[in-house]
Amino acid sequence: MEKSKKVGAQIYGYAVCLVAVITFIISITTLVNAIIDLGDPLYAGWTPQGAPSLASFENYKVDILKSTQTGDGSTQASYIPNDQTLLAMFEAAKADKIRSTRHKANQNVIIGGLLIIICIILFVTHWRWMRKIQMSQD
Repeated sequence: MEKSKKVGAQIYGYAVCLVAVITFIISITTLVNAIIDLGDPLYAGWTPQGAPSLASFENYKVDILKSTQTGDGSTQASYIPNDQTLLAMFEAAKADKIRSTRHKANQNVIIGGLLIIICIILFVTHWRWMRKIQMSQD
């Protein structure tokens, strides 16, 4: 009976260590991606199809002007913004993209960092516990 309890404890301990290692590897990947996104938030993440390019004001302007045209090349909008308005729109869109990407990346850094710490604590405590169980069997 005593031996079956120790075997069950060993299976549990090694299973926790395995899950901790797998979670650690996944969290490291998330953490590295978030750090890369923080380095260049304007080009990070997914951009919806059809969204205007934020690479430069000229690209943004062309995309906005294209969006006001119909399939035959005629303009469908009754109002086409001037360059000053387009520039303000571009700066606002760019600032929004940077803020939202930084927020998401910071969130991923915090979550990934906490998961890594928890994984290390779980692994170390269970590994030591398993060593004690193994030493008591000898």
